[in-house]
Amino acid sequence: MTAAGRQTRPEAPEARPLAEEVPVAVVCNGTTQAVMMATPADLEDFAAGFCLTEGIVTSLAEIEEMEVVRHERGAETRVWLPERAAARLAARRRAMAGPVGCGLCGIDSIEAALRPAARVATDDLRLTAMDLRLAPDALRRRQPGHDATRAMHGAALWMPGEGLCHPREDVGRHNALDKVAGACLRAGETGRGRAVVLTSRVSVEMVQKAAALGAEAILAVSAPTALAVEMARAAGLTMVAGLAGAARVHAHPHRLAQGTLP
Repeated sequence: MTAAGRQTRPEAPEARPLAEEVPVAVVCNGTTQAVMMATPADLEDFAAGFCLTEGIVTSLAEIEEMEVVRHERGAETRVWLPERAAARLAARRRAMAGPVGCGLCGIDSIEAALRPAARVATDDLRLTAMDLRLAPDALRRRQPGHDATRAMHGAALWMPGEGLCHPREDVGRHNALDKVAGACLRAGETGRGRAVVLTSRVSVEMVQKAAALGAEAILAVSAPTALAVEMARAAGLTMVAGLAGAARVHAHPHRLAQGTLP
């Protein structure tokens, strides 16, 4: 009832569709590595990218076969690895096992979460003020899922002179970046000479994944965390964040043309 004693009417049902979110398992050689809540699109890209950015594989040659199996309430991405990659994964799992068989726990899981990002070994990227304006706008125009739902993150790669490539969306920002990494891997490409463009904040795992892809910079609409900045500086990764407002260079400004930012 309102203050005047009148009964209020329920709001009309919202016409806007809702974003999909389902459990997606990444299964390598029959063993589940992770179950992520994700948007069930571009799942081959997601599985390949997750395997790359988590250090399970180092190249497309280490993925022998891949299959997506959809279930009523989720999906499995099944990846088959050759012997050398399977042995590396098995060693990693043994190292991460807790003393009572509880899996990722205690100090082991802390160390895994804070693993150093791969060192960026190339310096081919040069960004201008125009790149910083165009890249986030180009990604925003390639987000049909977000246009429909207002609930999805976007990620892509940006190359000066060529523009945006491999745009992907997901309800999880890290999933969106894994999908970009997987699309890049499956196309036989790396992030060399390119920047990762994000619609989200920059957390540690976003730095780890961008560096694993071989990208030389992160361009983000929102702000980074303090630890993400620290990790980007250690990895040699350029970071420009806050592109939705007052942009700021947080790491390795040498890839920015003179006068790009105040």
